[in-house]
Amino acid sequence: MKMTGAEAIIRVLEAENVDTIFGYPGAAISPFYDALLDSSIKHILTRTEQGAAHAANGYARVTGRTGVCVATSGPGATNLITGIANSYMDSVPMVAITGQVRSDMIGTDAFQEADITGATAPFSKHNYLVKRAGDLPRIIKEAFHIASTGRPGPVVIDIPVDVQNTVIDFHYPEHIDIKGYKPTIKGHPGQVRKAAAALQAAKKPVICAGGGLITADASGVMLELAEKRNIPVVTTLMGIGSIPSDHPLHFGMVGTHGSPTANYVLHHADLVIILGARVGDRAMGAAGALAKKAKIIHIDIDPAEIGKNIYVTVPLVGDLKHILGAMLELVEAGRNTEWLGGIADWKRKNSKPASWEANGQYAGNGSQKSYIRDKSDVSDVSDTSDVSDASDVADIPETEYVNPKYLLSILSDYLPEDAIITTEVGQNQIWAANHFKVRKPRTFITSGGLGTMGYGLPSATGAKVGRPDSTVVVISGDGSFQMSMQELGTMKQYGIDVKIVLFNNHRLGMVRELQLTRHGGRYSQVFLDSNPDFVALAAAYGFRSERITSNARVREALERMTASSGPYVLECLVDPMEPTL
Repeated sequence: MKMTGAEAIIRVLEAENVDTIFGYPGAAISPFYDALLDSSIKHILTRTEQGAAHAANGYARVTGRTGVCVATSGPGATNLITGIANSYMDSVPMVAITGQVRSDMIGTDAFQEADITGATAPFSKHNYLVKRAGDLPRIIKEAFHIASTGRPGPVVIDIPVDVQNTVIDFHYPEHIDIKGYKPTIKGHPGQVRKAAAALQAAKKPVICAGGGLITADASGVMLELAEKRNIPVVTTLMGIGSIPSDHPLHFGMVGTHGSPTANYVLHHADLVIILGARVGDRAMGAAGALAKKAKIIHIDIDPAEIGKNIYVTVPLVGDLKHILGAMLELVEAGRNTEWLGGIADWKRKNSKPASWEANGQYAGNGSQKSYIRDKSDVSDVSDTSDVSDASDVADIPETEYVNPKYLLSILSDYLPEDAIITTEVGQNQIWAANHFKVRKPRTFITSGGLGTMGYGLPSATGAKVGRPDSTVVVISGDGSFQMSMQELGTMKQYGIDVKIVLFNNHRLGMVRELQLTRHGGRYSQVFLDSNPDFVALAAAYGFRSERITSNARVREALERMTASSGPYVLECLVDPMEPTL
């Protein structure tokens, strides 16, 4: 069957069961967009290419399928780079299709030319510069196979405009066999037995659950193993959701910004079972010291990660679901009563009371001077008369604030179990990680490895498109929100119902906190005192919105937000000095 290269791309996307792509058109990708008109594939026009990459990421994270984003050559392609790197660091399956200048113009510094394959080589799982149109069906099918198997990641396909216009005899390959690419699925039987024996002998074991556990859909079998042996479970940031937050064996997130109890458990164990985690610096900064005190079992599908950052006693390469299933059959039930009792005693002695009183009023420092609104404003699309304008801004030396930890600790009470939370990066991310109660895998979506500000809102749009029946809420800070707030336009155009909880402390909060602890409070370029009126901004898009300034208003505001149909912006004024921990 004869068709153009562009038509062949669409045909293979359909064969790979792609139902949605996120993108932004341009001249070098115009043949693709022309062919797309004859396809049933839904296209979401984001407001920036970076937004398209993050939306494809969010879509992939909640569905387990490969996300697809598209951009034109030059600046369109380079605008995808942050999203590609973000997906690479967090092992998210994604195919990024970029247009390129004509083949005979490559290397001439032509208009809107950029070497995107060279630029993305360090942080894509694989990439292609397509030179022959006849190779397109094979390359695109290979790209989906590579992106979604083994350790998932982004694959970039750069396609010159003339290749898209070339007529070919279309042949769709039914099978893919890539020489040298054979990810290990089943773990070595001998190593599985060693791991099971080490677990059986351990007095103080702990499971450290990483994002790979969720990617492998192995959370259920991990929980079976933990309950069978009564093993405490801690998570990395990416592993949040692998065990319900309120499960009695869950002790929180480890690391620099994690739970003190989780860090205590990790560093007092005699056996640490690391599941699908990179042993990154923020999760296990003292990895060498940990390895000296405990035996380490590290299970990961990527052999390059095992032993990279920590000495491992029992390395195991393979799919977590298969390996944990095999271990489950080999170990006997156990109680670990003394170990769990010791953890409970430590937690009881070292836990501090929450920083809000029983009546919901913040009991912290309320004397920080800040430019804020002096009332709570609620705007409706049909009546915006009570939306505050610039004249409402006042310099108020004494005021109450919303405590973000309090709000996040009760937010799950207003959401269904399968509700999806996405976060931006900064204090809002850490507050959410430590205080929001996550109940299911693939419902806590955040940028872990790259830590990308501006990720939360576009990833939420992708998540809502991927799981339209789920409630999706973005947890955002005022700094990170302004990096992608143009995606409100995407939400409006496609009727994407996302709720936004915006913590406004008029600061780049995480950097301010760092400057306090590392530079003696010498604050440099962290003040956002001239923020826009976010309530009015939401109203400009026709969205309901509300501003609250005290914990006493939190519950009724959450009630309104979650009961409302359509997008909603809940702006919460936060003490500029509120810490992450």
